[in-house]
Amino acid sequence: MHLCIFHTQLHKTKEQRTISFRNIKLINTTDLSTMISSYPNPPPASSLTDLVTHYNNCLSSSLTTLAPLKTRSVSFTHTAPWFTPHLRQLKATGRRLERLYNKTQLTVHRQMYSDHLHHYKNALTTAKTSYYSNLINTGTGNSRVLFSTVNHLLQPPKSLPPDISTTQCTAFLDFFSSKINTIHQQLASSRTPSDVPPWMITSGQPLISSLSDFTPVTEQTVSELIRKAKTTTCQLDPLPTSLVKACLPSISPMITNIINSSLTTGTVPLTLKLAAITPILKKPGADPSDLNHYRPISNLPFISKTLERVVAAQLQSHLDINNLHEPFQSGFRPKHSTETALVKITNDLLLAADFGLLTILILLDLSAAFDTISHPLLLDRLAGIGITGAALSWFTSYLTGRQQFVQLSNHKSGCSGVSLGVPQGSVLGPLLFTTYLLPLGTLLRHHGVHFHCYADDTQVYISTKPTAAIPPTSLITCLEEIRSWLSRNFLKLNGNKTEALLIGSKSTLTKSQHTPAPLIIIDGFPVPFTSKVKSLGVILDNTLSFAPHIHNITRTAFFHLRNIARLRPSLTQSSTEILVHSFVTSCIDYCNALLTGLPTKLINRLQIIQNSAARIITRTKSSDHITPVLIQLHWLPVHYRIQYKTLLLTYKALHNLAPSYLCDLLQEYTPSRSLHSTSAGLLCIPTSRLTTMGARSFSCSAPRLWNSLPPHIKQSDTITTFKSQLKTHLFKLAHNV
Repeated sequence: MHLCIFHTQLHKTKEQRTISFRNIKLINTTDLSTMISSYPNPPPASSLTDLVTHYNNCLSSSLTTLAPLKTRSVSFTHTAPWFTPHLRQLKATGRRLERLYNKTQLTVHRQMYSDHLHHYKNALTTAKTSYYSNLINTGTGNSRVLFSTVNHLLQPPKSLPPDISTTQCTAFLDFFSSKINTIHQQLASSRTPSDVPPWMITSGQPLISSLSDFTPVTEQTVSELIRKAKTTTCQLDPLPTSLVKACLPSISPMITNIINSSLTTGTVPLTLKLAAITPILKKPGADPSDLNHYRPISNLPFISKTLERVVAAQLQSHLDINNLHEPFQSGFRPKHSTETALVKITNDLLLAADFGLLTILILLDLSAAFDTISHPLLLDRLAGIGITGAALSWFTSYLTGRQQFVQLSNHKSGCSGVSLGVPQGSVLGPLLFTTYLLPLGTLLRHHGVHFHCYADDTQVYISTKPTAAIPPTSLITCLEEIRSWLSRNFLKLNGNKTEALLIGSKSTLTKSQHTPAPLIIIDGFPVPFTSKVKSLGVILDNTLSFAPHIHNITRTAFFHLRNIARLRPSLTQSSTEILVHSFVTSCIDYCNALLTGLPTKLINRLQIIQNSAARIITRTKSSDHITPVLIQLHWLPVHYRIQYKTLLLTYKALHNLAPSYLCDLLQEYTPSRSLHSTSAGLLCIPTSRLTTMGARSFSCSAPRLWNSLPPHIKQSDTITTFKSQLKTHLFKLAHNV
């Protein structure tokens, strides 16, 4: 006799969700192109809105015909994407052979089972290698895609259903709108009638020409723009961008007609002013439940971006002709980059330290700068730089009547009007923002401080004697004027996120003792001096030793190397090299011109990273010598990669392929009398007091390296030839070959 035993069998049910999809891969592009061409052209007198509607209907109808939308219920199970039907068949065969051997226990069946397992294992390895290599090769040249791919491979998405809904989309939209409106209302309430109108602060530079009408574009120009565009698709597009490019001869006439109609009428249809907002985390690892950690990115229709590219090219040409660019604005400009900006800034800082001066560097932080721009003020800016007539009407139409909604997966919010800012993710947005900031440069020059901008990142710096008061009164006055000007222009300066750094040589910093510690007040927030700041992705410390920056590079690079090493058994050598260059070499090379003249012990830390990467690619043992491996990969050691970058910037500066602020740092050597060196292409090497400071500046180190080059390299006709000959020259020096 025993107690009653109860048994309940729980059946694990798989949660399911309904997905909608189109089988794009089955579309024959020839059939698609023929179908699009078969649609009748719209009447000649059609409005711009009718042209866009016709375009959307033609493409969406063709897509629906050839790849109808299908709905399917799928379970939340994570299957290996590389596990093909052939592998599934091999697995079933293996199970069958296993059962056969277990039943008979014959040696022959055991051998059959063993041989099949070996074959199955090789097939698994081959399938994984092929799948991963194809993913990596597809994302070549796009670091964001590669990072997403590797992250997905190492950390597969959870099988649980995503916790998103229409309510959450609405919450995101309300949060983004409320944040911008709150900032705008705060700034509007702080403006006083006595304030000088912000559009009055201009350089007063006479214009060579005005831009009253946009020039219509040819079908060839539009086709070229589309071919060069990234193959990214927005949910508002009637056809995936990859198919648009594949059927370009049939589609480009329609797009060209729409663009030219928009340019000549000075209007932008409402359909092209609708943006789908995707919230993205500002920093990896941030709390995803906190809406403050998200940044709104606007996804615009492909045809809208193409139209913006046409307008941006003509606006850029107008700015170039009239020399309207801010010389020290490096954001979103040809020939400019974060590296050129930092080379200029560190050059000034190193020279000041070489003279025994202290430099105060202020990194200003703006809150949602792109989103708080006042449209009336922006239009006044455009009118002030010579944009008139139909061109100004086009910008007015482009800015007014915009709408946006938030979409996450299959859920989306309702639409909301946008009356402030320029869309982040648009083509014109960055150019319009830098135009909006043009008067700020005039204000800063008026106060006699050095500055540099990269889009909304503004850095202000001023040098002073160690015995002088810190911060100087002139800097305090300037910062208050900056805050006031930004406020009048509806741009909010974040005092609590603004950073300050006191820079100088070790001896100068030691001599300078300020008690109590110097403090800067911005908009009521104290801005204390820190030991290091992050400027455009580079960590600057108060002696410009770059030791914290190299430490950060080492930590980041080895994180990526560990991930790549985990994938290495399933990768080919070429795929591994692509990942290494995208994740590791890019870390080592980013702004490496700043590392010229650093001690060998610091550069060796970066060399260890490169050596480790080479071993992972070639599967070389740690006990084997690394030099033959670097030669095999044809890699320059880190020390020579730094020289390569510095010399490349020098060549660009000498041939007007670099910003003017770098060109001005170099001066050709002209001897007092005719010498053989007159035609040697030498540069003047300024004198410096400290090898740890002035000698490391670009204006000193670049001429020194340039003068050491053989004449035939310095006299290269093209930058491609220069790069090739320079790498060969440095490779021979590095490896004695």
